Amino acid sequence: METTERIPPINGEGVSKPGSLGDRLRQPARKQLRIERRGRLLTWFSATVMMGILLALLFFITSKGLSTFIKDGVSLSSFFSNQWAPSEGQFGALPFITGSFAVTVLAALISAPLGIGAAVFMTEIAPAWGRKVLQPVIELLVGIPSVVYGFIGLTLLVPYIRNIHGGSGFSLLAGVIVLSIMILPTITSIAVDTLQNVPRKIREASYALGATRWQTIRRVLLRTSLSGLMTGVVLGMARAFGEALAVQMVIGNSGQIPTGLFDPISTLTSVITLHMGNTVQGSAYNDALWSMALILLLMTLFFIVVIRLITRRRES
Repeated sequence: METTERIPPINGEGVSKPGSLGDRLRQPARKQLRIERRGRLLTWFSATVMMGILLALLFFITSKGLSTFIKDGVSLSSFFSNQWAPSEGQFGALPFITGSFAVTVLAALISAPLGIGAAVFMTEIAPAWGRKVLQPVIELLVGIPSVVYGFIGLTLLVPYIRNIHGGSGFSLLAGVIVLSIMILPTITSIAVDTLQNVPRKIREASYALGATRWQTIRRVLLRTSLSGLMTGVVLGMARAFGEALAVQMVIGNSGQIPTGLFDPISTLTSVITLHMGNTVQGSAYNDALWSMALILLLMTLFFIVVIRLITRRRES
């Protein structure tokens, strides 16, 4: 009577001979377990490094930004005033904060309708060849460096505004136009992805009820994908708020609060880039610039929280 070799359980109970069938079955499982452990360690290490870098940046920028109020004795009322004279110990950042918000909000007001409209055209109206043409255009706009946008604005836009309206041409309007073009691809790309994710059955149900294509777009698609569209707008605003070089080249870098579209302005990013290299580390002037960087960080965190809230609302 032939005897068959018993295969021991995978958990190691029982006895098996070296080179037996049980060992050959356990070897792939052990190899797979080692690979899984290495992958788990790698992912945990990567996540830990990312969290460490983020916490270090938050701690460093916060400590440097608060030095203006703790070490240098600058009051909040003085910092949020319009008196900017570092040589006299006045560090009022209100004109720069106002300029940053003005150029960001106005650029978003221009880019949001254009970007969403382009996305609707690409996904719902244009034929197949239309998207094949428009998609590379959007990708090309995304890949253009910001300095190129600023140089084009400095060469073409600023002289045009100077010839039409007068003055120097460096103005809030120039910065708004440059920024709106820069954030337009971001809003358009996210809007296209959002509209494409709307289930086809929703469109078909709207058409089945007798709605026209425009009624379906306006009353069904846009309302269904509103949270995703708003996420694209907020991401565009986040990029606009932190943009430095392109805006710096066309806004005039004035320390006054703007009263009109043709007034020169300054933003937080432009002031930081212009003056950080000319200050002494640890001085009140340098600490005031770090306080502006802290405001930029807080605004970025605010945009991230808004995006998370919009995303959570969409998922619910």
